[in-house]
Amino acid sequence: MKIGLSVADFTWPSGPAKLGDELAAVAKAADRGGFDTLWVMDHFFQIRYNGPAENDMLEGYTTLGYLAGVTDRVKLGTLVTGVHYRHPGLLVKIVTTLDVLSGGRAVLGIGAGWNEEESRGLGVPFPTTKERFEQLEETLQIALQMWRGDEKPYAGGHFQLERPMNSPQVLQKPHPPILIGGSGEKKTLRLVAQYGDACNIFPGPDLARKLDVLRGHCDAVGRDYDEIQKTTAFQVPDDPDDAALDKLTETFAEFAKLGIDAVHLATTPAHRTDIVERIGERVIPVVADL
Repeated sequence: MKIGLSVADFTWPSGPAKLGDELAAVAKAADRGGFDTLWVMDHFFQIRYNGPAENDMLEGYTTLGYLAGVTDRVKLGTLVTGVHYRHPGLLVKIVTTLDVLSGGRAVLGIGAGWNEEESRGLGVPFPTTKERFEQLEETLQIALQMWRGDEKPYAGGHFQLERPMNSPQVLQKPHPPILIGGSGEKKTLRLVAQYGDACNIFPGPDLARKLDVLRGHCDAVGRDYDEIQKTTAFQVPDDPDDAALDKLTETFAEFAKLGIDAVHLATTPAHRTDIVERIGERVIPVVADL
C-alpha cells in the first residue's frame, strides 16, 4: 500500500507571509519520509467540510509548481480539479508543464466538480450536472489525444479544438496518471473504467460495493480491473500520538483487504511537519507490504 499526503487547509498560524516557507517544509518532510504522492486542494474557496469559505485557499496548480521546485521524488497532483475550472486544452498544457518541470512527477486528478458557491463567487461558469459529466468525458478524451501527439481537430459537444498541439510533450509515458475522483456508480466509475489509471472513492461503509461496481464497469468495457489503482482519502486524528498512528495501520490493513492500493492522508494541523515525519517513520514502512 502507498501513502499520499493531502494538504487541504492553508489557514496556518503564521499567516500568508510565512505560508510559502512552511508549506515547503511540509512538502520536503513528505518527500523525505517516503510518501508516494503529494496532493493539494483545487478549490477557489475553502470547502464546508474543512472550514468557512473565507479561510485561505491557494490556487492548485500554482502551488504544485512551487512544490515541484522544493521536492525531488514525490508525485504531484490535485485532489481533484473540477472539470469546469479550466478549458481542457489549457488544463492539459498546465499538467504537461508540471510534468516537464518536475522531471515526470505530475498526476492529473480530475472530477465533475460540485462547488457552485465558489464558481458563482468568482464568475466561473457552472454547468448542470449532466453537462459537467459530458465535459468530463470530453476532457479525458482531449487529454489522451494531446498526450499521444494527435493534432487532428477535436469536435465534441462542448469543446472544439482546431489543433490540439502539445509541445513539449510530457515526460511520463504514455502519459501522466489520470486519477478520477468521485463515487458515482453510473457515470464516474464508468469513466474510471474507460479512461482512468486511478480512482479516489470516499471511505464509507459502501466502499466494497463501489469497488464491485467498478469491477463490473471494467468487465463491460473490456478493461483489466487490476490495472486501475484504487485509492481513498483519510483524515488523520488531530495531533496523533503513537497509539493513534498504530491504529491507522490497522485501518489501512482493512482497506487493503478490500482492494485499496493507496490512501491519501490529510493531517491536522496541516502545518505540522513533525506529524508528517512521524507518519513517515511509523506508518509508511509498516503498510508498505499490504
